Amino acid sequence: MYNYVCLNPIAEVGLEVLTEDYKKVDDIKDAQAVLVRSASMHEMELPEKLDVVARAGAGVNNIPLEKCAEQGIVVFNTPGANANGVKELVLAGMLMASRDISGGVNWVDEQKDNPDLAKQTEKQKKAFAGCELAGKKLGVIGLGAIGIRVANAATHLDMDVYGYDPYISIKAAWNLSRNVKYIKNVEDIYRECDYITIHVPLLDSTKKMIDANAIAIMKPTAVILNYARDLLVDEEAVVAALAEGKLKKYVSDFPNHTTAGKEGCIVTPHLGASTEESEDNCAVMAAQEICDYLENGNVKNSVNYPNCDMGECTTVGRVAVLHKNSKGMIGHFSSIFSQFDINIANMTNKSKGNYAYSMFDIDMPMVDEAVAKMKEMNGVIKVRIVK
Repeated sequence: MYNYVCLNPIAEVGLEVLTEDYKKVDDIKDAQAVLVRSASMHEMELPEKLDVVARAGAGVNNIPLEKCAEQGIVVFNTPGANANGVKELVLAGMLMASRDISGGVNWVDEQKDNPDLAKQTEKQKKAFAGCELAGKKLGVIGLGAIGIRVANAATHLDMDVYGYDPYISIKAAWNLSRNVKYIKNVEDIYRECDYITIHVPLLDSTKKMIDANAIAIMKPTAVILNYARDLLVDEEAVVAALAEGKLKKYVSDFPNHTTAGKEGCIVTPHLGASTEESEDNCAVMAAQEICDYLENGNVKNSVNYPNCDMGECTTVGRVAVLHKNSKGMIGHFSSIFSQFDINIANMTNKSKGNYAYSMFDIDMPMVDEAVAKMKEMNGVIKVRIVK
């Protein structure tokens, strides 16, 4: 039996993935697994028995990744599960920035009691008309699950699409439309594009990457769209540029006092991944990740440990070891197995930064003495008997 806790409401379709072998508890101190959306875990005391945290979403800024890694707690996210919902809102953002749809709707609401509404509409509509997206240049910074969907969709709107991502994966490259022009220098996007949308993770290297210097390169008619993280953009610089007429619009999904109500800012209340479909997809993926890790030891979509997959265990036992990425660890593990006459039928070892993950399929049940010796090894963080 595995105990899990939900730190936020999780879509029922996701919880249905968890079988009768899973029990929901109310306190994290009783849990082996955590399902979380936006709740902050930075100040929480993480119990020794906690093995896995699954974030039903892409961002993991609310989770202490290093602290979890040090305690042998694997953290998962759900990349791509909410990508379509965010993509659709980015397209809506471009439309709202190009044509003053909300302004037009508000004007009609204000004139609801005007007997000459229909007549005045023909005179007033030019103020909200705006321009079309077709033929305009869109720059997509970051070609991950969301960025690729945005880029590909924009080509079907007859936009001239530029994509920038120095770390694009092979899988992503295969999924990118041949009509998207791959750009090697992000400044070319700043310089050339009418619309610029950012879809990169928030790291020290990307914090405020769109700053005053980047804005200075842009056209004064450019529109910046931010549906990734507010701190990717220097919003003070954006507001100043809008006031000075050096930028046309800023569209963001992250309300704050810097941009809310400011001229030229279109701010939505964090709607990107809030669709029912996105929340369902994220919940299902997060629950599946927990099950595969607890039941099989497999690591997929982890943000603090390496991905590692050996499928279902078909041997007598399986042992997973979370440890520091140090030389000679595998040799020491093998020596301990040999000492207790345990044959290794199959094994794998993967590393990610300072941490590594090893799995061993064995032909006999693991013995407690061998587990104890592994735990005593310098650099070993946690030993799990998966089967």
